[in-house]
Amino acid sequence: MPMQAAPAHAASRAAPTPHELARRALLAFILTFIIARTLVLLIMARRIPNMYFFLRDTHVHHLNYGIFLLAAVGGYLLLRAPRGDSARRAAFAYGIAMALTFDEFGMWLHLGGSYWQRVSVDATVVVAALLAFIAYARTIRALESRHVWAFLVLAATLILFAAVLYEGSNYLGNLAGPRLRELELASSP
Repeated sequence: MPMQAAPAHAASRAAPTPHELARRALLAFILTFIIARTLVLLIMARRIPNMYFFLRDTHVHHLNYGIFLLAAVGGYLLLRAPRGDSARRAAFAYGIAMALTFDEFGMWLHLGGSYWQRVSVDATVVVAALLAFIAYARTIRALESRHVWAFLVLAATLILFAAVLYEGSNYLGNLAGPRLRELELASSP
């Protein structure tokens, strides 16, 4: 008796692997970070209406939304132990929460300061790198000798890229930083 192929939607019903969940979290993390940074810049430049949430005269930063979402996702994962699509949605929500929180890492590290602190971007890159490592670590186990040279070249290239990115961002920060701080001060009531 010939075996029948599984329906196309069967993969979505199968239990997701930790790597798949990490990939979903990474996607949500990167998208949320880009969207958050873009919206803040557009609000500060007065290109879109001020969508910041205020409680009386206090601006509630989006890192707080991230903290509450992290608490909700953590509680859901702990108490419900979701599987399948529910686990996939939870991983996506986790990525959103992490991005909202770490996007303003400099503000919670220093208990204030400018939104445009470099440490926030640095922390975001570290979190994204950790998620990417978890998402793709299983392929590292299959390294063969021919991959070692490719890995070394890639590592050297990434180190060089990081150095250039660091220097470039310092230059850009010195160039654009005062204008971004000016926008930030002018946009808050």
